[in-house]
Amino acid sequence: MMNCYIVACEKTKEAVIIDAGDEPERIMQVIENEGYQLKFLINTHGHVDHVSGVAAIRNKQQVPFLMHQDEDSILRFLGQSQEMYGFGDGLIPAVDEYLDPKKEYSFGELTIEVIPTPGHTPGGVCLWIGEEIFVGDTLFAGSIGRTDLPGGSTETLLNSIKTQLMTLDENLVVHCGHGPDTTIGNEKRMNPFLV
Repeated sequence: MMNCYIVACEKTKEAVIIDAGDEPERIMQVIENEGYQLKFLINTHGHVDHVSGVAAIRNKQQVPFLMHQDEDSILRFLGQSQEMYGFGDGLIPAVDEYLDPKKEYSFGELTIEVIPTPGHTPGGVCLWIGEEIFVGDTLFAGSIGRTDLPGGSTETLLNSIKTQLMTLDENLVVHCGHGPDTTIGNEKRMNPFLV
């Protein structure tokens, strides 16, 4: 029940996978069926339901895995989390490159801007690509990410959302880690945590 995203450049067919949480075979089938060339795997954060498919894909495709360095403390417990929740392959992916908010990441003719949004986890980020932003568990349609897990902070999360996301264009499409899409404008007007 987690949203994994495959984003591809239509012209070059280069693609990235955002938050490969599980079902790596199913994800790779889409990549192969569409003829995409996978450039890298990138994660908004390191929770078990967002990262458990990464190692299998990375090992098969030999592409780099990118995540914020402050997620190391979360990733360290991936094996225990998989055992506790009863899914995953027991593999812990190695991070090949730590995300740098000052750097842009390109694939094909598309560019990813990394926006730090700690609060749900210490190193949570949102990934802005064109007219869309991928927010992981930072923001949901009508809600916000939980902050009761290790490394979470409600105050920090609300500050991240208000200063980093609510300042963006209201028409920006928001792809959430769980549940339906929304827009920045909808959340400004209707999210009870932000009004």
